[in-house]
Amino acid sequence: MMPDFSKRSYQKELLDRDDIPFSDLERNLLELDFINTYLGGHAVTILGLECLLTDPSKTYTILDIGSGGGDTLRFIAKWALKASWKANLVGLDYKKEAIEFATFKSKGFSNISFVQSDYKDLAKLNFKPDIIISSLFCHHLNDEHLIEYLKLIDQNSTIGFVINDLHRNPFAYFSIKWLTSLFSSSYLVKNDAPLSVMRGFSKNEVLSYFTKAEVSMPEIKWKWAFRWLITSNKYPAKS
Repeated sequence: MMPDFSKRSYQKELLDRDDIPFSDLERNLLELDFINTYLGGHAVTILGLECLLTDPSKTYTILDIGSGGGDTLRFIAKWALKASWKANLVGLDYKKEAIEFATFKSKGFSNISFVQSDYKDLAKLNFKPDIIISSLFCHHLNDEHLIEYLKLIDQNSTIGFVINDLHRNPFAYFSIKWLTSLFSSSYLVKNDAPLSVMRGFSKNEVLSYFTKAEVSMPEIKWKWAFRWLITSNKYPAKS
């Protein structure tokens, strides 16, 4: 049956379960790192950060919500070093196993740390990030929770935030379904990758979430790898 691309799916992904064996979760996280690196997902987040980083003398605190295996932060750390940006990078994830995996994989990066927490407790952290990022996290939330999430990250970031998430469309759906069926050895990735697209967003939906959250409209750009790059800057450059 052809999926209905006119509306979001609210079917839960397997990754959202709490009883995933660690070996299966590990395989999933490794493959997501590969997909994000080689299909350009991480590069989309970098484009958003480039709009928010302005002071080379400042050490920016960047919080990644739903940090998973920490691959986004490791990519940012390598990029920041080459681009001469200073950053303290913190990953937040609800899953204890993800935090342990990410901490192990990031042990060579002195400026990366992780905290196990629910994003709803963002205001309880002992620091306030300059920039909050989330990559492939928002589509895990239903509409009500996503609206609350936008309020939270707007209130708890001093400079702004970057959201990198999926554009729901047939080409994205069938492309990732075909690629993962051929190359993935993770049942989680094979199931969740096309479902993630169906949980993704149209531009009108993104606009409606920001309106309902009463958060200032961000800059919204469509990027390759079927992503929306959503950037909110509290201090835009004056023209």
